[in-house]
Amino acid sequence: MLTVARLVKGFMISSNDFRTGMTIELDGEVWRVVEFLHVKPGKGSAFVRTKLKNVRGGNTVDRTFRAGETVPQATLEKRLMQHTYKEGEQLIFMDMETFEETRLTPEQIGDRVKYITEGMEVNVIFWEGQVLEVEVPTSVVLEVTETDPGVKGDTATGGSKPATVETGAQVMVPLFISTGERIRIDTRNDSYTGRE
Repeated sequence: MLTVARLVKGFMISSNDFRTGMTIELDGEVWRVVEFLHVKPGKGSAFVRTKLKNVRGGNTVDRTFRAGETVPQATLEKRLMQHTYKEGEQLIFMDMETFEETRLTPEQIGDRVKYITEGMEVNVIFWEGQVLEVEVPTSVVLEVTETDPGVKGDTATGGSKPATVETGAQVMVPLFISTGERIRIDTRNDSYTGRE
């Protein structure tokens, strides 16, 4: 029997309708479906085997649901915000619709904080009024502030070296990259994708 409180939180979804990227509520936390597989054994009931990732904590778990079992779908709110300035350890973001400011700590933002620059627009995901995660663009252009000097004759296939960019993040770059150059980085896997 569904309680009124649960119905107000979000609508119920069947395990048969799971899709990659969908968010559900379990044990007071929000989980994102990373993988799912519908299994219909020769004997017994059908079930859905899933891999779930905790949106806040980042840990993953394997969980099996009966076919047709219902769980609450997490109702998330996504707001476009711009990083305007930093005050102490806090990063201040302005809502692009209401112009209200939100203060976030590096812990709330997670490891993607290393790519956030002033003026950058990000998606801030809220769940029940709390910041759940911050989505940075998948590709950013940043200036290299420190790396070993490039040597004449270094080529793109000749290996790589560590470089520090303006936000303090470290990425591996080809040997020919020099301090002061602007490079493009894929924020999903922290990889160099080219010069700007």
